[in-house]
Amino acid sequence: MPNKPDEADLTGTTPRRRPKPDVIEINGKKLKPSTLMMGHGFDPALSEGALKPPIFLTSTFVFENAAAGKRHFEGVTGKRPGGAEGLVYSRFNGPNQEIVEDRLGVWEDAEEALTFSSGMSAIATVLLTFVKPGDVIVHSAPLYAATETLIGRILGKFGVTWLDFPAAATKKEIEAVVEKAKAQGNVAMIYLESPANPTNVLVDVQAVSAVRDAMFEGEKPPIVIDNTFLGPLWLHPLEHGADIVVYSLTKYAGGHSDLVAGGALGSKAHMTMVRAMRNTIGTILDPHSAWMLLRSLETLELRMERAGQNAEKICTWLKDHPKVEKVVYLGFPETERQADIYNRHCSGAGSTFSLYLKGGEAEAFAFLDALKIAKLAVSLGGTETLASHPAAMTHLSVPDERKKALAIGDNMVRISIGVEDADDLIADFDQALAAI
Repeated sequence: MPNKPDEADLTGTTPRRRPKPDVIEINGKKLKPSTLMMGHGFDPALSEGALKPPIFLTSTFVFENAAAGKRHFEGVTGKRPGGAEGLVYSRFNGPNQEIVEDRLGVWEDAEEALTFSSGMSAIATVLLTFVKPGDVIVHSAPLYAATETLIGRILGKFGVTWLDFPAAATKKEIEAVVEKAKAQGNVAMIYLESPANPTNVLVDVQAVSAVRDAMFEGEKPPIVIDNTFLGPLWLHPLEHGADIVVYSLTKYAGGHSDLVAGGALGSKAHMTMVRAMRNTIGTILDPHSAWMLLRSLETLELRMERAGQNAEKICTWLKDHPKVEKVVYLGFPETERQADIYNRHCSGAGSTFSLYLKGGEAEAFAFLDALKIAKLAVSLGGTETLASHPAAMTHLSVPDERKKALAIGDNMVRISIGVEDADDLIADFDQALAAI
């Protein structure tokens, strides 16, 4: 938070004014995240009475005295546990970043949250924190293509190997893959994405956690999960056994398609390790984007609820259309197992889904080119409706055989529903389907 004071008066002089304590409950009632987004982590009195946090565009911060500077750097470098007790340098921390991190943590009741320059920088920083040459990563499949590239190609150059299991895998199937991975080397991490991008298949996080706890003694590999599609409103993976949650905050958290940011949340112990790596390689979010995220978090619940309601209505209409092969939407589970996972893990079906058209690439392209309201663009979770072709766009780099095995077909269109009028969107999809 801004002007974060030192924990102790290191010189005997009067320390800077401390911020007022946050109000997180009233008469024993814990305040909801949507309420805390309006002020949590910020005291206007520390910023000239400004109602909203200013943008702190500075590369460095002035220490009260040399002893304070030493103490802060002891925390930043890890020489002393607990991290920096004040603002040091914008590669390490900053007022806007600390406020948005405080508020992100509220949504998932996480001990600590960190922000990054993009979703991929968050994922890369977490991987570099826990994985070393010769280690094995177990992950669900499919993953976002850039994540698969990072694990398979980039880390692969340093001797890291991987094994995967299908997103819909049973506990027994997960056990078999983990057992094989243990025989291959040190399992450093279990990395999940749920629902899978772009197939929209849920992973049983509770089953993964149970397998990990049963098959490893002593220090266990952390379970990391990309929660971009459903978080932070509709899925809270920390409650189901995950250790670290990663995000592309570009999506629902940012929600206006005007910023790029990433996040990681988890225990203080895990985040301390990730923070040290972030401090070293400099993947922290910039102050302006952090300030924009603060704006977005105030309406996050409203935007996600409206988009989710729209998606339910639109998917109900799409699933019976004669030119649609199927709609893979969490509200219409394809199997009893997917329904069971959804009921145990999720509080909503989200607003991003996969639409499989009758035909192939030509039909998919005709549909996409005919859209008038929905925009032909990658990404998701914005206020506007977006549609894209995963096989030819976001997952183009995935080998054809792997795309086929993961059901990323030429007839697949990924759609992220926005906050427009649902009936207007149905009219747009109707005329676009007629163009096939």
